[in-house]
Amino acid sequence: MRKLYPPRDYLIIFDCDGTLIDSANKIVRAMRQAWASNGLKPPPENAIRRGVGLKLNEAICQLMASDCTVAVETLVDSYVEAFRDSCNVSEYVEPLYPGIRSCLGALNDKGFLLGIATGKSRRGLQRTLNQHALLDFFQILKTADDGPSKPSPDILLDAMAEIGVQPQNTAMIGDTVYDVKMAVNAAVKPIGVNWGYHDASELKRAGAETILEDCNNLLTVLKNIWNEVEI
Repeated sequence: MRKLYPPRDYLIIFDCDGTLIDSANKIVRAMRQAWASNGLKPPPENAIRRGVGLKLNEAICQLMASDCTVAVETLVDSYVEAFRDSCNVSEYVEPLYPGIRSCLGALNDKGFLLGIATGKSRRGLQRTLNQHALLDFFQILKTADDGPSKPSPDILLDAMAEIGVQPQNTAMIGDTVYDVKMAVNAAVKPIGVNWGYHDASELKRAGAETILEDCNNLLTVLKNIWNEVEI
């Protein structure tokens, strides 16, 4: 008889920006303001969006011109100040993508372990999760404060070790090639989403096993990936 494993033995890790929440407009404004406040021509919006998911200093290095005379640290500080100013506007909340809350609720009801691996700071992630009352869904949070930037697998490996789940029983869900490559590097199941900041074709080339079209279909996708799990 085929053995059925309980969902509690399985870990689903989500990226945050571009996967759970649509934060691009806020990030783009803050990044362009950081450049402008230092007398630099702001980078194109598309270039900024493509760096979402990396640690902040790496995203900024990726955007800097080769002849830029402003220090990375200065641009990081300017971005942080601009972003925090935007967070102080009480009426502004980064929106959840459609269906995210019901998707997390369904996974939680089935007993899956849930986590986040993000390039955001811990402070920024907790603020975002608290704004949307999502914090209680997750058993493990890994941020830019916990290790090197994606696509290094370190924070994903640490999450699995801390919660006690094997790579073959873990899935990473994200919207960028950094998320997918991190999953591949950690030997976990890489699942892309088609509503974030990188194209689905890029995610497939990076190694995504499947592309999620609708987050409410995630349980079906997981059932297909792990056909020994009774969901």
